[in-house]
Amino acid sequence: MTTTAVRPTPAAPRAPTFQRYGRMLGRYLRPQWRAALALALLLLGSIGLQLLVPQILRRFIDAASASAAGGAGIDATMVADPVWWAPGGLAGLALLFLVVALLTQLLGAGATYAGAAVGWTATNALRGDLARHCLGLDLGFHKTRTAGEMIERIDGDVTALSDFFAQFSVRVLGGMLLLVGILTVLWIENLWIGAALTLFTLLELAVLARTREVAVPATTLEREANAKVFGFIEERLAGIEDVRANGGGPHALHRFLTPVRTFFFDTRRAWMLRSVVWLSSYGLFVLGSLVTLGASIHLVTIGAITLGTGYMVFQYMIMLQAPIEQITQQMQQLQRAGASIGRVDELFRTESALTPGAATALPSGALEVRFEGVRFSYADAAPDTPPILDGVELRLAPGRVLGLLGRTGSGKTTLTRLLFRFYDPNEGAVRLGGVATTDVDLAELRARVGMVTQDVQLFQASVRENLTFFDRGVPDARVLAVLHEVGLGDWLAHLPDGLDTFVKAGGGNLSAGEAQLLAFARVFLKDPGLVILDEPSSRLDPATERHLERCVDRLLRGRTAIIIAHRLETIERADEVMILDAGCVAEHGPRARLAADPTSRYARLLAAGRGVDTDHPDLLELA
Repeated sequence: MTTTAVRPTPAAPRAPTFQRYGRMLGRYLRPQWRAALALALLLLGSIGLQLLVPQILRRFIDAASASAAGGAGIDATMVADPVWWAPGGLAGLALLFLVVALLTQLLGAGATYAGAAVGWTATNALRGDLARHCLGLDLGFHKTRTAGEMIERIDGDVTALSDFFAQFSVRVLGGMLLLVGILTVLWIENLWIGAALTLFTLLELAVLARTREVAVPATTLEREANAKVFGFIEERLAGIEDVRANGGGPHALHRFLTPVRTFFFDTRRAWMLRSVVWLSSYGLFVLGSLVTLGASIHLVTIGAITLGTGYMVFQYMIMLQAPIEQITQQMQQLQRAGASIGRVDELFRTESALTPGAATALPSGALEVRFEGVRFSYADAAPDTPPILDGVELRLAPGRVLGLLGRTGSGKTTLTRLLFRFYDPNEGAVRLGGVATTDVDLAELRARVGMVTQDVQLFQASVRENLTFFDRGVPDARVLAVLHEVGLGDWLAHLPDGLDTFVKAGGGNLSAGEAQLLAFARVFLKDPGLVILDEPSSRLDPATERHLERCVDRLLRGRTAIIIAHRLETIERADEVMILDAGCVAEHGPRARLAADPTSRYARLLAAGRGVDTDHPDLLELA
């Protein structure tokens, strides 16, 4: 059994960008079909009015030319003539043009707004699904990626898609409809003109089709380089105090140049390749405009078409530029979005190494803990590296407290990770309450196991949300009862907004003791059958530590517990002691018996001095 997330390679070749984007577009736009329908109506109305404008201008120019040819010209007398203001008169046509132009702009603005709303709603749903999927992957996946990289993958890539989602329907679909409308009108007007501009449009679209995928690989490298820059920044910001205190600033800046240099060159190359689409399209359009203008002048000169018709044809040619440029720009965006789609697809295809648990329920109350010949190594370990856990055997009866000792790297933390099923063992089995952890639903398993560590993770959220992990189903009465039980009743009474008081990220506005007690309150709310304590009082002053010890006594009552100890005083409440050494159980037995046996490792640790750090190499040599 593997221990990291696997990335299966699809048997079939990956679908082209348009197909993959179409599937994604359909999946996330389908729930918004009403908004999409309103968007379609706005688009159709706007396109219909755009097609009407050149027709109005043609009639106006032909009417004005006819008046001028008759020798009357256009003077104040004609403007005062009621016929001039009739629907077919010059003033009526001018007024109609202004009204249609205004309505076109209003409908276009409405379509743009609706498209942006639909696009952002769709991509927010995509962002939520992607974050939920990544949170469900095993710990091995997250250990190989920095937080900054994951932020860029989940938020940065989806934001690149949201820009395209918001414009795709308005600019690409609307542009395609406008192209079809213009060409249809030209075919009706004149077969030769319609055929010529249709060939030009097909040539333009063929060039787009040939160049649309040119920059996708380079853009993928650009996105990956961007993710590495974010990851580097996140890591250095997280350790900024250590970097400054140890004079590592110049070195960190020097190291920063490597990912930034890569990002600069990858971005420049991707931009240049994306520009190929625009340059080829623009060159063809300039050529087409010159040909159309020359042909129109020639046809008007020989009397084949009227001046108004010639202007209308050239106006339609100019109008072709807008949708083709929009499509061209979106092809460039599609190349950028195509890279993001590929990376999003890659994340969605990444599967957890943890198989879904069955529906087997854990027994209520305190849980028995068993390790049966457990052997475990991390997947990224070198081939000749000894296993972290090597044949561990353990049976801890329900309601008993185990003190876990061992030097750094002996496997203490790894053992507790297997209990949460962050990983599965390579060999053997881990059982809780007689049930293998692989046979229990992950949500239920982690609801029945609680943990308090030295480093308390607090969110930029209210006290209530920090305690309930944003579960709105937990009643306030239960939260208040737990806070009083852990001794935070007076502290809560002095908060300005009670449970709604905001906590800074990392507990910046709390003392270490308050943060640790909040961590205990979380476990009380879960009411687990197994509790794991990783030396939670090591950073506290003596008075706060005594208060915390009383909370520990209440927490362990009626529950099975494993205490990872770095100080021997912590072990005094344990019923049993187990010492790990190089992944093996070096000693295990009742604490009182081992303490009374002068030949035991535990007794030699006690003799070496209480309160001494058991991770100290010299002390463990004595053991």
